[in-house]
Amino acid sequence: MIVVAGEALIDLVPQGPGALAGLKPALGGGPYNTAVALGRLGSPSAFCSRTSYDAFGEALLGNLRATGVDVSAVQRGHEPTTLAVATLDVNGSAAFSFYVEGTADRLFAAPDALPAGTRAVSFGTCSLVLEPGATAYETMMRTAASQGVFTALDPNIRTSLIHDADAYRDRFRSWLPSVTLLKLSEEDADWLGGSPREWLAAGPTAVVITHGGDGLSVAARGGAEYSVPGEKVDVVDTIGAGDTVNAALLHGLSAQDALSADGLASLGADGWTRLLRFAARAAAITCSRAGAEPPYASEVGEV
Repeated sequence: MIVVAGEALIDLVPQGPGALAGLKPALGGGPYNTAVALGRLGSPSAFCSRTSYDAFGEALLGNLRATGVDVSAVQRGHEPTTLAVATLDVNGSAAFSFYVEGTADRLFAAPDALPAGTRAVSFGTCSLVLEPGATAYETMMRTAASQGVFTALDPNIRTSLIHDADAYRDRFRSWLPSVTLLKLSEEDADWLGGSPREWLAAGPTAVVITHGGDGLSVAARGGAEYSVPGEKVDVVDTIGAGDTVNAALLHGLSAQDALSADGLASLGADGWTRLLRFAARAAAITCSRAGAEPPYASEVGEV
């Protein structure tokens, strides 16, 4: 079982140029998209979050259930669902503004225990910024790591939500001893400062960086580095592409029986190259569709 912990929200996505070009609601949130992608790829998975009882919250949970994701660890509240308004540039890259005050997911409380059979837990995005939930997710991450559970982190930086950049960077570095696999975009890596080798020295076994259409690279303990090119595709937008990479990496590691620090360390050139190529294929399919619509296993093939 792979558990994804973090926010679920509603993306309002423009259907053309301009800020008000037919905004269309779509199910979203980085961790939520990762959970959906895992379900579509066929990995046994669960979602751990706090969602609203409103119509948006019901739709978010309904889609998870339909995808085969276990929602028994989801907490509920009567507060509204978070909204994220997207704007797209000429290349389909998305930027977001958020409506988060008084929303349900911010009041997440750390669970007493992980779901039975948990092999890995994935964290990231807004849920590690917005208090008081951020501290609860952080506690969950540290507890999982202390129990020897594989932990994955995608910070997925949303600068509009980070009011003290230096404090966030310090907090990010404090998480690294509790992280097995760190995945982040090239833009996030630049914003955070530091380097993959510095981050590896602080805790993770491997650091995967996405480079947009140019592909993915990994730096691993012991000095190994591998990269693969991006898959060529007509990009509609990039919403959910990084979340699809998260899911593809976790699914692929599970398929190779490598959901552990020792498993990551033993992958080697062939294992990493196959894994990164699989993630690149999956992300390209997501980019070829409007909104966060990750692929099914039948579309992306085997690792």
